[in-house]
Amino acid sequence: MRIVRSFAAAAAGSVLAAAGQPASAPTQPRPYNAPDPNQVICEKHQVTGSRLAVRRVCKTRAQWADQRLQDRQDLEKVQTQRGIAGDD
Repeated sequence: MRIVRSFAAAAAGSVLAAAGQPASAPTQPRPYNAPDPNQVICEKHQVTGSRLAVRRVCKTRAQWADQRLQDRQDLEKVQTQRGIAGDD
């Protein structure tokens, strides 16, 4: 009986000590069911000049999203410059 009381007192003490400390909140809360931007995703890319060689590229979800954005911006830049240069 004495062991149960001391265990209960220790458990209550740790709960009270934890309640006094501020909870560490995540830096940016994600919406429910949102994918983790730090999850690593690997994709297979065909090596130019070879029919069989494949290269595996691994990046985080955030890095893949940034790469897609950069590729889209580069493509739009080339398309707008081509239209301007063709007016000569």
